[in-house]
Amino acid sequence: MPLRFYKPTTAGRRGASVIDYKAVLTTDRPERSLIEALPCTGGRNSHGRLTNRAMAGSGVRQYRKIDFKRNKDGVPAKVATIEYDPIRTAFIALLHYADGEKRYILAPKDLKVGMTVQSGEQVEPDLGNAMPLAHMPLGVVIHNIELQPGAGAKLVRAAGGEARLLAKEGNEAHIVLPSGEMRKVPIQCRATVGQVGNLDNQNVVLGKAGRTWHMLKRRPTGRGMAKNPVDHPMGGGAARRKGHIPQSPTGVLAKGGKTRKPKARTNNQIIRRRKTRNDAG
Repeated sequence: MPLRFYKPTTAGRRGASVIDYKAVLTTDRPERSLIEALPCTGGRNSHGRLTNRAMAGSGVRQYRKIDFKRNKDGVPAKVATIEYDPIRTAFIALLHYADGEKRYILAPKDLKVGMTVQSGEQVEPDLGNAMPLAHMPLGVVIHNIELQPGAGAKLVRAAGGEARLLAKEGNEAHIVLPSGEMRKVPIQCRATVGQVGNLDNQNVVLGKAGRTWHMLKRRPTGRGMAKNPVDHPMGGGAARRKGHIPQSPTGVLAKGGKTRKPKARTNNQIIRRRKTRNDAG
């Protein structure tokens, strides 16, 4: 997927890049029946308390309703458009089913307008088709994976993400996630064949803090060590001493601190944990 580089007219433009959307997308108008308003909370919860200090305010964005369940079996669908989604890093594809229904799905890599995709137990493991893991061949590249049958996909939905089906044992399938984690999933869970598109998303250079604000709706944040002790647990101290434990303003450990519950009920589903920054060191 091509990248377009800006001319170095300013310091913020120097080195900055953007995805060449005109070479990929086929329309800039979403399907009106599949969008809804997504107001920005500004980092406050339903009680009005500030729970996310870095979230910036923004205008109302249009949320695209994505079909994460892929439960319309036996009805072929033709890819009508490849579109941009402001909420996620992956592109989305609009499907026109043979019975007249329209749905959005995550656009896999190499999916083109005019191609036909299906979902069900007896479909072929072709690009964009969705089916239970029990009916997939071993070694196939998949994304949009469910954790519980019928609950909708929860895993491998970001741009460029891909998992691989390694084995099937009884009522469980073993898959390897992009993080390197190997886990067990019920064999009746559904997944989509192929890799999520927009692989060049990781190569985009924003170039300046203001673009981060506009795209990610995130305010610039100051370092805790640069603050006073009254404002942050890591603040204060002569010069730049690093005698503090890395933590958030509320005391939650950061920079590699374990956040997973030791007695999480899904621990037995993890065969091999992903490698963290501490493990690599």
